[in-house]
Amino acid sequence: MTQEIHGTVADGFETVREEFAAVVAGQRPDHEAQVCAYVHGRRVVDLWTGADADSLYGVHSATKGAALLVVALLVQEGTLELDRRVTYYWPEFAAEGKGALTLRDLLAHRAGVVGTDTGFTTAELADDRVVAERLADQRPYWRPGTAFGYHALALGALAGEVVRRATGHTLQEVYEERVRAPHRLDFHLGLPARLDHRFRPVRPMLRTPVQQVARATPPDGPHTLAAIAYNRNAADPTDLASLPNEPAVRARGPASVGGVASARGLAGLYAAAIGELDGRAPLLKPDTVAEFGQLHAVGYDLVLRTHRSYGLGFQATADTWHPFLGAGAVGHSGAGGCQAFADPFSGLAYGYTRRRFAHPDGAAAENQRLVAAVHGAALGR
Repeated sequence: MTQEIHGTVADGFETVREEFAAVVAGQRPDHEAQVCAYVHGRRVVDLWTGADADSLYGVHSATKGAALLVVALLVQEGTLELDRRVTYYWPEFAAEGKGALTLRDLLAHRAGVVGTDTGFTTAELADDRVVAERLADQRPYWRPGTAFGYHALALGALAGEVVRRATGHTLQEVYEERVRAPHRLDFHLGLPARLDHRFRPVRPMLRTPVQQVARATPPDGPHTLAAIAYNRNAADPTDLASLPNEPAVRARGPASVGGVASARGLAGLYAAAIGELDGRAPLLKPDTVAEFGQLHAVGYDLVLRTHRSYGLGFQATADTWHPFLGAGAVGHSGAGGCQAFADPFSGLAYGYTRRRFAHPDGAAAENQRLVAAVHGAALGR
């Protein structure tokens, strides 16, 4: 039985509903997903299947988008300076040869501290300040600034400590006051207990027998860069899929992976970043969006072992996922399948969430056809 499609699309965006229905038809009967899009601040797509539009899902690394928006705001205001050394804000970070690293290089995944030699407990991963303290003492895994690799569980804590030292407030506090609350976004870095009933626990990825064997015998050992970055070198290795199901992770909202959101919240974040939303001026000026979307790290990612492109923390969405988007599109996908970004050239802001963990490397495959449909409609094709 095919799931019923709920929600609305604006005139001219009917093809998005058709594509979403086709995607849902190819999934299991218990499939839960949401897709939302804005164009120049107007909501043009708001669709879901299973549960309801107010359901909240763990968005894994799409959390980084909210964290990076806070950093961009503070850079725009002059509170942070990209070419200052991290140690100007955080002196302890100089340990083990990291003293020359700039904030710009830290954001571009060039710091070399993707994790620690012994890993973290789940309780530690839930607390950005604990993670930052341990990363400050860690010897980098490559000479800082000379190469790049995805700081999967570390980037939010590193950026967050810089924010805390510069402002006296946690990144999560700045986000709540400056971004989430004013725009009433359903995208939380620290889910209040009163809203926890809306959270839908992540379901594990379905695997064939061959995939199950592959998972039991991973191709990399516990001390590779990938294993360290994803905390598989810990005494109790992290199961990335289930992290949002941990109450402490949801409650604290670690800035790398702990966000909880709906598709409306994901899309709304990027709509607010680049354009007017609910009568409020854009959070970021065009020059700020351009600088954070400018390519800063392109080539072989030492952690992911493949080609990747990053701006200042944000994924280079056009190069990594959707080449038809405008150059300078900023966003971040999340393990489990979610996707979120802003394309300043078309005025498009997009968010997609799903409940079942679909793709450990980021955006689930269905985003290709959904984003193409939304983008085409936004351009009037």
